[in-house]
Amino acid sequence: MDSMTPPPMPSEYLEGLQRLTKDLKDAARTLSEREVRYLVDIYYQQQRDRIRSAHQLRTLSQGAEPHVIMQWVGGQRELFEREVAKSLDAFSGGRVAGRWARSIVGIGPIIAAGLLAHIDIKQAPTVGHIWRFAGLDPTLKWSKGTKRPWNGALKRLCWLIGQSFTKVSNHERDVYGKIYKARKEQEMARNEAGLFREQAAASLAAKKFGEDTQARKAYEAGMLPPARIHLRAQRYAVKLFLAHLHHVMYEVEFGEPPPKPYILSQPGHAHYIAPPNWPMR
Repeated sequence: MDSMTPPPMPSEYLEGLQRLTKDLKDAARTLSEREVRYLVDIYYQQQRDRIRSAHQLRTLSQGAEPHVIMQWVGGQRELFEREVAKSLDAFSGGRVAGRWARSIVGIGPIIAAGLLAHIDIKQAPTVGHIWRFAGLDPTLKWSKGTKRPWNGALKRLCWLIGQSFTKVSNHERDVYGKIYKARKEQEMARNEAGLFREQAAASLAAKKFGEDTQARKAYEAGMLPPARIHLRAQRYAVKLFLAHLHHVMYEVEFGEPPPKPYILSQPGHAHYIAPPNWPMR
């Protein structure tokens, strides 16, 4: 055996690890929201570190340098990541709202756990409270030297959700990815009609852009650049998903449907879209 290869684990150690894993999975159902928020952060941090380490390992392999230890470290990272994922899987799967979220194509156990840990339905009588907390209220401004008016971790989760909905938009059971695509087409049509001219002028005045950038050319033409249209459509889909999540969490907590979302009670937004897969069978 190579002297740099870690020795195999004794069988009694493996049996103990299996028992510990089962105990941790059972205990995960009683994790506090604060603990889950920490684990979600650790999971994504570990995932980023693992990806970076894998890239470093490939680089070392090209130079024919010894990397057995690097391989072992990478394996430990993957093991740790899997165990954290199992705990978050047990947490989100043990709650009705978590199971509903996971029934949505594009939402997995980790994101579901993060949402449940960050959103306190008792502090959110309407979905507007969640949108503001997640940084999805365009009226909120963060002034320099002041406290950030939204939760950065939840905002990142919502960005990940938007990315996921985009990726699954061609899935046969997808809901919100198709909403993203339909909204994007609508936003593009409005953009080409010059309906965002004021926003384009404001953006051009507020920030400097390179002479040859696509963004500057679009703003000077009185339009929003494609990347911004893409993000607007993603946010629309995410906000609708959060409205549905709020509906589910509210009904589970209080035994009755919540007030209709603000966006749906305004002129031009009278069409109500009920949460998919709810009530759950």
